[in-house]
Amino acid sequence: MTNIYIQSQGCSANLVEAQSMTGLLSEAGFRIVSEMESDVNILNICALSGNSAPLREIKKFSEQYPDKKLIVTGCITGDLIRPIRELNESASLINTHNIHRVVEAVEESLQGNILEALAHEQRIKDSLPKIKTNKIIGIIPIANGCADNCAYCSSKLVKGNIFSYPEAYVVDEVKKAVDDGCKEIWLTSEDNGAYGLDNNEYKLPALLNAILEKAPGNYKIRLGAANPRHVLAMIDELIAAYRDDRMFKFLHIPAESGNNEILGKMDRKYSVHDYKQIVEKFRRYIPDITIASDMIVGFPTETELQFQDSLHLIQDVKFDILNIARYSSMHKPAGAGMEGQVPVNIRNERSREMTELFERIALHKNRNWIGWEGSIIVDEKGKDNTMVGRNFAYEPVVVPGSCNLGQEVYVKILYATPYDLRGKVIEKTVGMDSSKGSFS
Repeated sequence: MTNIYIQSQGCSANLVEAQSMTGLLSEAGFRIVSEMESDVNILNICALSGNSAPLREIKKFSEQYPDKKLIVTGCITGDLIRPIRELNESASLINTHNIHRVVEAVEESLQGNILEALAHEQRIKDSLPKIKTNKIIGIIPIANGCADNCAYCSSKLVKGNIFSYPEAYVVDEVKKAVDDGCKEIWLTSEDNGAYGLDNNEYKLPALLNAILEKAPGNYKIRLGAANPRHVLAMIDELIAAYRDDRMFKFLHIPAESGNNEILGKMDRKYSVHDYKQIVEKFRRYIPDITIASDMIVGFPTETELQFQDSLHLIQDVKFDILNIARYSSMHKPAGAGMEGQVPVNIRNERSREMTELFERIALHKNRNWIGWEGSIIVDEKGKDNTMVGRNFAYEPVVVPGSCNLGQEVYVKILYATPYDLRGKVIEKTVGMDSSKGSFS
């Protein structure tokens, strides 16, 4: 029996594709094993944030396992093919549109042949068999591709135009996941806010309402990232859907910059005022909602004053979660030719300064949770005999002890860090609303 190791990078959509490949290979009689036991290595790469990370992994595996077959799958852009070939001329290449051909790629590799499947073809890939690595979390893609063309991202080059999966199909996938015992449903795509735009219509609120109406059960939905311009266009309908107790009170809306001129150069079609308006309205109608965002520092031509505008946005909005990326000329082929590249040392310093500001704000905000009591869904095992769960606002809560994944436990928050809450398991107080606890 041939042993296969699969390593996946990037977003939750990539994780779903890795699960699909695992299912296909298992059905074909291959055995999924650890890296050390493998005959064939599959690297499911993500290049949306640049080529450096995937090429580094390909180089490592090619040098460390020169006698093992290598298959590179996932976000393979045209500009990646030549560097991959320079590192490993015998690797088979399958892009994100062709993962259904993974069994073929393995069989060809074992025969000493090279398979390249790099055509773009939009299809519902998550209908393929999947073997979940976490039986509590159901990751459901709702679309593929992108409706925008941001100047720092290769998403459109990799995924193509937005292709929304039918509402009935998504609802059915949610039902299957819930029937399988999933307690968290993650709705994912390159941009959830663009769902339905391939038919010139915003359909995300209708999709959420259909899931909540037609997929009964004890679970919560986490909606993935959405471009602010799309959120603004349907904000009232989204807020109405978020009022359902089965929606995690969690909103991921990437800001990317706090300066309008830089947003324009990024080709982000919203203003700082638009962004603040979204956050203010959600917080007004959905109390205690967790606001997550992304920021890029050192975008070409970004001045010190423009960077300060981003810091001011962080101070004004007070994000609960913030992912900070230093701009790289490898983010997108066109980016390498942009004038006004910010020196690496300045990008690094701006990243450090922004991180320190965010951590101060996040710690202050998280301390407001101290004393909160309520239920969490345990979705992962922590370190040193701890477990990690999520409360109604998708805040990570670390408590000592152990229990089954998917179990709901009642906790009290004792202290906080910038990145999580720490507490203990307690007996539930009679009459307490376990979904919302006592935080306000």
